[in-house]
Amino acid sequence: MEQVSKTGWIEIICGPMFAGKSEELIRRVKRLEYAKKNTLVFKPKMDNRYSEDEIVSHSKLHTKSINIEKASDIYKYIKSGNKIDAIVIDEVQFLDSEIVEICSDLADKGIRVIAAGLDMDFRGEPFKNVPELLAKAEYITKLTAICVKCGAPATMTQRIVNGEPAKKDDPIVIVGASECYEPRCRHCHELKNSR
Repeated sequence: MEQVSKTGWIEIICGPMFAGKSEELIRRVKRLEYAKKNTLVFKPKMDNRYSEDEIVSHSKLHTKSINIEKASDIYKYIKSGNKIDAIVIDEVQFLDSEIVEICSDLADKGIRVIAAGLDMDFRGEPFKNVPELLAKAEYITKLTAICVKCGAPATMTQRIVNGEPAKKDDPIVIVGASECYEPRCRHCHELKNSR
């Protein structure tokens, strides 16, 4: 029977855009590097806002990453016989639902899994697979931003289209940054009704 390490677990970093999720993820990657841990860093291929082969925070911190199209691509980089201490995933909300089972499997095999992503979409609804990851995680860090309207803690991501709040039935995923998103508190968050 295979001996399973008891050092594996799941850590989730979540919150709205501009809360510092990627920055916190990069900070944890740097700590793993200092500790000389074998780490693989991934991000969804669709997130090419700042770089094709790096995770880049809005404050321009960065670390090398591997682009993947689907969650199962992670297994392609885990070679038999190679000891992997940690798997790090940014923008986890953009990956398919298989990511939940993959994170659990990796943690069960003794690998520390650190994933960051939006917990809610621009409508204020739970974002795809992130709620399931939150339920399975041993450690959760929920970050807030600052509301651009009133200065209160922002837990929501406001999508802006042509200077106006997005409509409820707009597409869920539009990759962007400050040109189309801003942090808002629950009281300042707005959605336009569709016509």
